[in-house]
Amino acid sequence: MSAAPIHKAFAYITHGQRLLVFRHVLAPEAGVQVPAGTLRDGEDPAEGALREALEETGLGDLHLAGYLGTVDHVPEGLGQVYRRHFLHLACGGEPPERWRHAEEDPSEGGPGPIPFEFFWAVLPDGVPPLAPGHDALLGMLLARLGLRAADEGGQP
Repeated sequence: MSAAPIHKAFAYITHGQRLLVFRHVLAPEAGVQVPAGTLRDGEDPAEGALREALEETGLGDLHLAGYLGTVDHVPEGLGQVYRRHFLHLACGGEPPERWRHAEEDPSEGGPGPIPFEFFWAVLPDGVPPLAPGHDALLGMLLARLGLRAADEGGQP
């Protein structure tokens, strides 16, 4: 296994009681995801989450609402640790309900632009199944917002 983990920033972006999620237009098999990407050398996770969120979504009215935690993820067969930092970002203003935006400079090093289709999922129970690991700290986000999923007894 590689000695140094690869650091990733995951952004749970909320607007009221809604979570921003997206699909890859050209690769729907990638599943529904939240904005995320690789941190640059020496980049703070909060700065990275804000940068990645802006690059992927095109939304400019975002601010850090809190740090949720870190999860180490080792994809099967890769032997590489991905240290995932989960942050809560709040979206101000009146964002569109659905839109497409292309990431021009993908952090994975592949060719851009990569088009994404964004939409808001109502919390706590309207979030579709997310790509593996993207929901790792969704429960922490719900607790932070004072929400509980229906299988946990509904709203407090």
